[in-house]
Amino acid sequence: EDLSNVLKSGKLPAPAHIIQEAIVGPSLGRAAISSGLNSFLLAFLVVMLYMVFYYSRRAGLVADFALLSNMFFLIGVLASLGAVLTLPGIAGIVLTIGMSVDANVLIYDRIREEIIAGKGIKLAVADGYKNARSAIIDANVTTLLTGIILLVFGTGPIKGFATTLVIGISTSLFSAIFITRLVYERMLTKNRKLTFATKMTENAFRNTNIQFLGNRKIFYVISGIIVLAGVVSLFTRGLNQGIDFTGGRTYVVKFEESVNTMDVQNSLEAVFGEPPQVITFGSDNQVRISTKYKIDEDAVEVDEEVEQLLYTGLQPLLGDDVDFETFMNDYRQSSQKVGPTIADDIKVQAVWAVLFALVVIFIYILIRFRNWQYGLGAVAALVHDVLIILGIFSLFYGIMPFSLEIDQAFIAAILTVVGYSINDTVVVFDRIREYLGLYRKRDRTEIMNMALNSTLSRTFSTSLSTFFVLLMIFLFGGEVIRGFTFALLIGVVVGTYSSLFIATPVVYDSIMKSQTTGVLKGKRR
Repeated sequence: EDLSNVLKSGKLPAPAHIIQEAIVGPSLGRAAISSGLNSFLLAFLVVMLYMVFYYSRRAGLVADFALLSNMFFLIGVLASLGAVLTLPGIAGIVLTIGMSVDANVLIYDRIREEIIAGKGIKLAVADGYKNARSAIIDANVTTLLTGIILLVFGTGPIKGFATTLVIGISTSLFSAIFITRLVYERMLTKNRKLTFATKMTENAFRNTNIQFLGNRKIFYVISGIIVLAGVVSLFTRGLNQGIDFTGGRTYVVKFEESVNTMDVQNSLEAVFGEPPQVITFGSDNQVRISTKYKIDEDAVEVDEEVEQLLYTGLQPLLGDDVDFETFMNDYRQSSQKVGPTIADDIKVQAVWAVLFALVVIFIYILIRFRNWQYGLGAVAALVHDVLIILGIFSLFYGIMPFSLEIDQAFIAAILTVVGYSINDTVVVFDRIREYLGLYRKRDRTEIMNMALNSTLSRTFSTSLSTFFVLLMIFLFGGEVIRGFTFALLIGVVVGTYSSLFIATPVVYDSIMKSQTTGVLKGKRR
């Protein structure tokens, strides 16, 4: 409001109006940051313990040291940039923890393969780093691209999330590739005994021979049924669009005691003339109220009128001793306003962001693997993931005990899932490319199955660690980002599934079809 008044006092040719505004009260802000930091510490501890459990004490501690270094660099860069610590920003840091161990997992699994092949520990370490480098770079570049797209198309808190994600990916590459290598070089010169598995995990995924391609049609049918159910729900139930996309006002109000959402809705309908949307927000004594009352009018007087009506409608539930000023300072935890014009802009930007991400990833895969079929397989898997997440949000909104709104945070989650899923897929593609060069006389079906089976250990470790991290955010990160984290949790599961059962089979089928088409054309000639 002050900014609007300052602009009005100048010589602008047009009047200035507030079309988007967000206010967070100090108590809600403190609670959000506290829950965010708690989820950060728990996620950090879970990942550190997992690395020690799966890869042995010494190797796990080296990976943990790299993780600590990564956090030090990340927070240092954010501090030097003067970045403001927000809850989405903390979520970006926490997600970076899960994704940054991926480089260590890739390196460790390659070292284990070299040791199994009979190489000495020094050569195994050297070749492990060398052979993992290509997959690490390709996987992180694709994730980095989606982060940059978020920076370009996102606004406000989403930019904070994207900033931490982009910086975190960059620093994790340095920590995993260079810092751990220096530590191992030092250990090897002192002839320290190194192992990269515990007794419980040394044979994990060692002799797997799952026929991914042989059973691909079964998984096509399973995916088709799930996607179809989601698409039907999208056309019949639709999506629960937040005010970012529809325009409107939201208020988070905290009461002294638990309240019934229907009582709140009925009280407010009497003053607004239309029923607002009221949902429980976190605890039973806190609700989020959404209304489009006079959202087309952007005068400051209208905003004050809506706040006064909100207070009047809620006064029977607050008590006579709560005046308007006390209500605004102590009971109203946060508020947000998005005008219809800016909502339309956000919606258009969201669609372009997702489409642009898919096109950029297709082009990158095409350049790196020099085969359009790989790009097709990658994009098919990503579209599959996005449709399933949209379908689940359509099917279960109003059923889950937390909000499943489609807003800017949801689009950020979709793009993050795109980055994560393509990360997983590219690792498999990189191994296929390697095996095609090593085993030129073997059948393509056998080579692709070998590649999928040989990367299962990495897929399991990265997916599990990322899932644990997201679970910590989901459980302890607070109500504000619970829907966002839920989308990411689904994305990790679906993205892992699609990288194994959709992406590579689509590549295989498209290559086989193009070869068959080429043979038929040759016969016609």
